Amino acid sequence: MILESIAVIGFAILIDLIFGDPKNRYHPTAWIGTFIAKFTTITKNQNPILEKIGGTIMIISISSIVILLLSGLNLGISLISIDYISLILSIVVGALLLKTTIAIRGMEKHAISVIDSLESNDLDLARNYLSMIVKRNTTKLDKNHVFSGVLESISENTVDGITGPMFYYAFFGLFGAFIYRVINTADSMVGYKNELFKNLGWFTATSDTILNYIPSRLTGLMMVLSAAILQNNWKNSYKVMIRDGKKTESPNAGYPMAALAGALETKFEKIDHYKLGDGEIILTKHHVVSAIKIMKLTSILFFGIITIPIISILSIVGWWVHV
Repeated sequence: MILESIAVIGFAILIDLIFGDPKNRYHPTAWIGTFIAKFTTITKNQNPILEKIGGTIMIISISSIVILLLSGLNLGISLISIDYISLILSIVVGALLLKTTIAIRGMEKHAISVIDSLESNDLDLARNYLSMIVKRNTTKLDKNHVFSGVLESISENTVDGITGPMFYYAFFGLFGAFIYRVINTADSMVGYKNELFKNLGWFTATSDTILNYIPSRLTGLMMVLSAAILQNNWKNSYKVMIRDGKKTESPNAGYPMAALAGALETKFEKIDHYKLGDGEIILTKHHVVSAIKIMKLTSILFFGIITIPIISILSIVGWWVHV
């Protein structure tokens, strides 16, 4: 059981690093996004209370569908009478499904698209690519703030698209990873504190904040360790994380972002919202390349130092893990 669960995560990470994300029509996260978009049009209401209830029902409904589908798949595999075939199929299917909640190479691809545009002096194209991975308005950002947006996205995505799913897989198997993905995807779509989504996205945003509280801080610590291994400034990474981690509007996003800013010895800035780190915002492609290396190593360290011990301990005490 322990080795099976560890193998699923290990192969999921490997598949992601080698192949990246499948096309949207084959990607469960894209399907989840489609469900959310359809539910959003149904649950919009002039009454704030009814809209909050509608947003809550939306997440519960989509999560229930996911649980039913995973349960059916798990039942089907369990009916295979030949043990070793059932085991191999369970690991392969589990790894393929878990991989769809992880986006290491996908984040790298998005970041490189922005940087290549900047290297070609096409600032408008870079802004457009950046708008695909951040919530802010990118249309008037200068070159340095585009760089900053990429780096912030890399650090935040390390939690949302890598360590968060692994963390909840360790406790609840595929159920945990996919429920986390449902809530995180919904938060990226409707979790805005504006007039349009403040009620509809209330449950989603609250759930996302709760779920990311521990993973974001653990990820920040793994980034500090990654900085030490990669010979970045790990002492500054830790100092800035502790000092600036609470400066963002999100109670969680600031920790990995501040850790990365400190490791790179630079400053991230979202105009009129926050500044993380020290010095001037003079960023280059080198900073992004270093950030991607830190993201990848952080993912591996989180797997080895956080996820494997959780799975091992919970297996020893009799908690079910691999689903």
